[in-house]
Amino acid sequence: MELVLRAICIYFVLLLLFRLLGNRSMSDLSAFDFILFLIVSEAIQNALVDDDHSVVMGLAVILTFVMLDLGLSILKRRYRTIEKIAEGVPVVLVDHGKLVEEHLTKSRITHSDVLQAARSNQGLERISQIKYAVLETTGNISIIPMDPDIEALLDRRIEAALSRLGSAKDKAGD
Repeated sequence: MELVLRAICIYFVLLLLFRLLGNRSMSDLSAFDFILFLIVSEAIQNALVDDDHSVVMGLAVILTFVMLDLGLSILKRRYRTIEKIAEGVPVVLVDHGKLVEEHLTKSRITHSDVLQAARSNQGLERISQIKYAVLETTGNISIIPMDPDIEALLDRRIEAALSRLGSAKDKAGD
């Protein structure tokens, strides 16, 4: 029974720890983050099983974690608040070509991270080309580009207005 209580305690500490560390996907881990992840996993293993390295002990730990995860997923489906606490919510990083500095700082995401996602996902080069950039609960950054049709329409309207002005000047100069 002590083992199950240790597993429950460690599960919730890890859940809290990873929520505090922020949303970054496994692919975004640096070499240092990965090494830290391995060290933490070894420390957790030692805290869970202490000196008992039996198969039954290992299976009890695995079963406890799986049951906790299953229980949490059921609670998340029923209660939106629990889902928000456990998973987080998407965060808008760019709104109509403007960086939302407060959200970037809070999420520990840099301007370069957003531009990298824009280049790799949409082939965009500038923040001004991004309608929305959203940090998803998975840690990935979703990019929604500005609508090129609207920009093209505005460019055509501006050119038409300039040509009308030029025509009006030419007529007035005659």
